[in-house]
Amino acid sequence: MEDFNMVWDFFQNEILGMHWLNRLVESGLHACGLDTTSKIGGTIQFFIYDTIKIMVLLGVLIWMISYIQSYFPPERSKKILGRFQGTGANIIAALLGTVTPFCSCSSIPLFIGFTNAGLSLGVTFSFLISSPMVDLASLLLLMSIFGWKVAVVYVLLGLIIAVAGGTLIEKLELEQYVEEYIRNVPAFHAAQKELRVKERLEFAWDQVRGTVKKVTPYILVGVGIGAVIHNWIPESFIVKVLGEENPIGVVLATLVGIPMYADIFGTIPVAEALLGKGAELGVVLAFMMAVTTLSLPSMIMLRKAVKPKLLFVFISICFFGIMFVGYFFNAIQYLIV
Repeated sequence: MEDFNMVWDFFQNEILGMHWLNRLVESGLHACGLDTTSKIGGTIQFFIYDTIKIMVLLGVLIWMISYIQSYFPPERSKKILGRFQGTGANIIAALLGTVTPFCSCSSIPLFIGFTNAGLSLGVTFSFLISSPMVDLASLLLLMSIFGWKVAVVYVLLGLIIAVAGGTLIEKLELEQYVEEYIRNVPAFHAAQKELRVKERLEFAWDQVRGTVKKVTPYILVGVGIGAVIHNWIPESFIVKVLGEENPIGVVLATLVGIPMYADIFGTIPVAEALLGKGAELGVVLAFMMAVTTLSLPSMIMLRKAVKPKLLFVFISICFFGIMFVGYFFNAIQYLIV
């Protein structure tokens, strides 16, 4: 067991966490005459290390997940979901959402396509909640920062929210609150071409290039904010606002996260810096969930597909689900960190 723990610690710290890279960056800055214990030196070290680490993980993870995703194009996903009924269909939809490395804005067109294809509203909403909130990339990224226990519980809770949210929307029978132009467009079922290995590899590389191009600005901004928090904002201030001294820290973090637009790759460095400064784990994860799931741009896009009442129900489910996740993690933080 001790040998297994040593191997796992090495994998988590040196492979996923890339601690060797942090030491390399620190040595390089020292060679340039920069003191990394100073605020300026620490900020530069944090920025270089986190940027390189996240970009490398981004490329590797998106390539792997995109290759898997090549087996689940929209038409095939529709066929898979169409075979299930009830809660089982919601579970499958939520699981399919985990292999789509999309932000919420990218998930909405697929949501529209699923609705247009005649899938039940609850099933499509389970997919819509799961896709930006939890995916395989988030599992490995969270594992690299917070450890495997936090990562696994985070993903499981996200899936539970997706399944429960979709089931509730199904029970409320809100189909009439989908915009008419989506409900009335006839579904088009295109024949699916079976891809060869070479084509799947090309698809994966295209996804990597497209994703990197799209999210790089958000990663740089997120790492920059994280570097400032890590080196310039007093720990006492973070603890007071987002620590255990503030019982509404989860609510505050969620409300701050909603107007922002980024994906998990952009929020990770901010979350890492906040946790290092004394913010509670649940507060940090609630912020991440709010940014990735309820960003203002994605809600504006979703409003074009659904009417205000259904949009309000969706936002309420996600908001209170995020609240639950945040306070749950705060309660068990001492057990898993």
